[in-house]
Amino acid sequence: MNSGYVVNQVGLIGIIMSLSAMNLNAEPVTVMGILKSIQNNHRIVDDVRADVTLSYRRVKEGLKKIEMIYYRRDSDDSFVIGIKAPEWERGNGYLRVKDNFWVYRRNTRTFQHINRDERISGTDVQGDDFESRKIAELYRPEKNDDGKEKLSEERLGEIEVYKIEIRAISNDVDYPRKTLWVRKDTFLPLKEQAYSSNGTLMQTAYFVEYTKVKSSYIAVKQIFIDEFEKGNKTVVEIRALSLEPIERSIFTKAFLENFSK
Repeated sequence: MNSGYVVNQVGLIGIIMSLSAMNLNAEPVTVMGILKSIQNNHRIVDDVRADVTLSYRRVKEGLKKIEMIYYRRDSDDSFVIGIKAPEWERGNGYLRVKDNFWVYRRNTRTFQHINRDERISGTDVQGDDFESRKIAELYRPEKNDDGKEKLSEERLGEIEVYKIEIRAISNDVDYPRKTLWVRKDTFLPLKEQAYSSNGTLMQTAYFVEYTKVKSSYIAVKQIFIDEFEKGNKTVVEIRALSLEPIERSIFTKAFLENFSK
């Protein structure tokens, strides 16, 4: 009986030692590793078409809604937004193809070249929020005075998350500095705070609901809170997702010109 106990105890010690060795051999979590996981999670192989509603509130204007049609093709780094309602916005649109981003105005029938930080129809949502997130290409880790990355483990409600701080290495971003709370199990962002270059908190975003598209994810409900102009908020809801192939002609200026007619 004692010998059996000894054998079991030795076996248990062996398992513990093996698990410890596995932990020692595991690669440490880094900010860049987290950013690459976020980027991979958001990149979609198939074409995507969806209906999008932006519900936005302005302190002096009340609640308004914008209805849009949305096309996205990550293989070409392209997306198109065509606005369907309200009437005063109908026919306007946005087109991104690789590093080029334009807004189309129906009343003047002109295209204007813009950056990722362009607000969509005056809401708290920006062009960067509608494309495949190239966060690992556009940002690098912030570091403490001792040279260590600003990376910690926390809880957001009941969910275990990594909290990371990053800084842009490109001018073509929505915000130059960000703090993200990222799920430890799926590497999906749950919360994001965006800052100006001098450290002023500009916006807080919550990624409330995701849907899985094959091996990728799309945040189908997002909340953006304007921290600079208190009381302003935008809710983004994405529905009627389709993965059917999209004609190449959709991702062109000609499409938006015809859409506005």
